[in-house]
Amino acid sequence: MDRLSNTVRPYAWGSTTAIPALLGIAPTGEPQAEMWMGAHPGAPSRITRTTASGEIELALTEAIDADPEGELGAPTVARFGPRLPFLLKLLAAGAPLSVQVHPDLDQAREGYADEEARGVPIDAPHRTYKDANHKPELICALTPFAGLCGFRPPTEAADAMEALGVDSLKPYVDLLRAHPEEAALREVLTAILGADPAEMTETVTEAAAAAERLGGAHAPYARIAHHFPGDPGVLAAMLLNYVELQPGEALFLGAGVPHAYLDGLGVEIMANSDNVLRCGLTPKHIDVPELLRIVRFEATEPGVLRPEAAPSGEELYETPVDEFALSRYTLASGAAPTDLTAPTPQILLCTAGTVTVGEIALGPGESAYVPADERVDATGPGTLFRATVAA
Repeated sequence: MDRLSNTVRPYAWGSTTAIPALLGIAPTGEPQAEMWMGAHPGAPSRITRTTASGEIELALTEAIDADPEGELGAPTVARFGPRLPFLLKLLAAGAPLSVQVHPDLDQAREGYADEEARGVPIDAPHRTYKDANHKPELICALTPFAGLCGFRPPTEAADAMEALGVDSLKPYVDLLRAHPEEAALREVLTAILGADPAEMTETVTEAAAAAERLGGAHAPYARIAHHFPGDPGVLAAMLLNYVELQPGEALFLGAGVPHAYLDGLGVEIMANSDNVLRCGLTPKHIDVPELLRIVRFEATEPGVLRPEAAPSGEELYETPVDEFALSRYTLASGAAPTDLTAPTPQILLCTAGTVTVGEIALGPGESAYVPADERVDATGPGTLFRATVAA
């Protein structure tokens, strides 16, 4: 078992205070958006191991590469290859992230192979597929957390746009009301992304001013427009369900579901992939043809998840994926140790109190890595999130 030293990513949308507050340290004034825990090559966690030559610091990727089966267990290697199949994060949004979707596994493999065959450099700004994997993800709120998730019924989106009283939105309103659901959503998103930029800037500016005047259900879109003035993604956001999570509630984002995180602190877990297709609220490249192929144009309920309690005290967030499983333990002071031993690799993250795992004491925001089959138990008082591979 190893204490993890983790990298915090300073993306511009990150909160300047949320992660420092959890860690109990002073803010730097710079955005601190994501703390990565795992073996992603972009920012692997670091550990300290004792060797015959003494203690050495190394990346978790190096430890896994040196002994994949010993670290991950033979069943995990057989299913996913010699790599940790998930990435755990603390995510702190102080401003909206881009509206985005992720491909399914077949789409990711096809898209990656196509761009490799065409010789598109992996670091090119117009490159869409960074790897051949899908990227299902789960976000669990630690504070009140706002986001967008999935298309709402076209008639609801039409009502919201019509209430703004902006003449240039009328064609979108008419499309949303005149077509079957899938066609309506596809045609309107296509029209928004393909509109003349100057005309769209004027439309979004008028719509944002109207949303601010109306307030209420329109207030989130006014806030989004404040961060992205004139961005057509503001109108794309109006097609989506607005969701507010309370601490402990979660959202699962599957393939093809458009979504964006707006504000709040949460624990996020995902398959270990970088494949993102954006459709607004970003200066980055938007691959419209590929996006329209990937998006699932259907109205869906956001599907807020609450953990399912087991007799062991584990509270599991049920998700339909193999790469990861996320659960939570609330450990009382003086209670018997909770056995967390598993045949799969684990990352354990404390979010409240002080939790001791093995001989490692974790405070809020601190984490540990446990290799497969290593004996480990936990004592509180505190809250512990457990990330591992789905059974």
